[in-house]
Amino acid sequence: MPRELKPENLDLTSIPEDKYSDLERSTAGYDYELPEELIAQNPAVPRDSSKLLVVDSTITGEENPALNKIFRDLPEILRSHDLLIMNDTKVIPARLYGRKSTGADVEVLLLEERQRNCWLALVKPGKRFKIGSQIFFAGGMGNNDSAQFTMLTATVIDVDAATGGRILKFDVPDGKPLVQVLERFGEIPLPPYITDSKAADDQYQTVYAQIPGAVAAPTAGLHFTPELLDKLEQKGINRAFITLHVGVGTFRPVEVEDVTTHTMHEEWIEVPVETVEQIRATKAAGGRIIAVGTTTVRALEGAAAENGGELQAFCGKTNLFIYPGYKWKVVEGLITNFHLPRSSLLMLVSALIGRERLLRIYEEAIASQYRFYSFGDAMLILPEAINK
Repeated sequence: MPRELKPENLDLTSIPEDKYSDLERSTAGYDYELPEELIAQNPAVPRDSSKLLVVDSTITGEENPALNKIFRDLPEILRSHDLLIMNDTKVIPARLYGRKSTGADVEVLLLEERQRNCWLALVKPGKRFKIGSQIFFAGGMGNNDSAQFTMLTATVIDVDAATGGRILKFDVPDGKPLVQVLERFGEIPLPPYITDSKAADDQYQTVYAQIPGAVAAPTAGLHFTPELLDKLEQKGINRAFITLHVGVGTFRPVEVEDVTTHTMHEEWIEVPVETVEQIRATKAAGGRIIAVGTTTVRALEGAAAENGGELQAFCGKTNLFIYPGYKWKVVEGLITNFHLPRSSLLMLVSALIGRERLLRIYEEAIASQYRFYSFGDAMLILPEAINK
């Protein structure tokens, strides 16, 4: 039997109703215990055969907080004229293995590009890498015929105090963008909790991934197949795209005890004019805006925050942190996976339906043997269920 799911050292049944808001702002209020065997190591095959836990306004009881479905049922659950907003970022081969001039092995995880071919990266072992240090990478054949070279050099040009990482300047022949040649030198990084995966690289990409730049996948989108997208379109359920390049900071736990004092990491987003127009047209026609993944939520709500709460096209960085009490500007429903304890993602979803209710849903998911995290199953929160 799975262990009881509840915040660490807290008995929810003994907490008076007027104290829930305090608990929602305590990081300990977002802790739960997950049996290790429920951490998915491989994706469902086919993708849309994963389980789907559906939350709507009619399912609120302790005994049955959500409805068990299969992800391919989505066309029958959503309505004609609903609009799915998806993140079209593409995961890059961000983990590289190289050597110092001394011959010592080095592991590099790219985090984000700060300027052309200059990347913030985590380097192991990192303490020895002072400004001016060089790393040499030997490349394989790859599939990029335009990159006719087998060696890549990076130089440490700065230290990033916030992450403990290094700023690496890559010397790419012909001045090409690094992302164009990474396939030859790097590999797709999987999250650290995936320790025994047999998944191919393309299984950690959405089928609609287009814009290279992420170091982690927008995992709620991994459940879609081309066939499912066609069925949704046939029913009149439309889709539009934003871009948010997911960084490893997305998955890091909130380390302060008071949620309101947490500083969110920045992520680069783009919400194009076409998507803004589709959202406005959908709302005018009575359709609903369903975000696919928490990254899409951050992009849409972050773009709105840049314009006083009104959604406009936006390209830049956001550090918007969403937790209970947040007033929603754009998003009306959400498709999401099951998230790590004490994470900002768990807090974001709690802002939609409440922390206590979300923990009941997670308890139901554990009891029903749902699979958790990046390769795990999904949850659909319908607009009728969210806190207004």
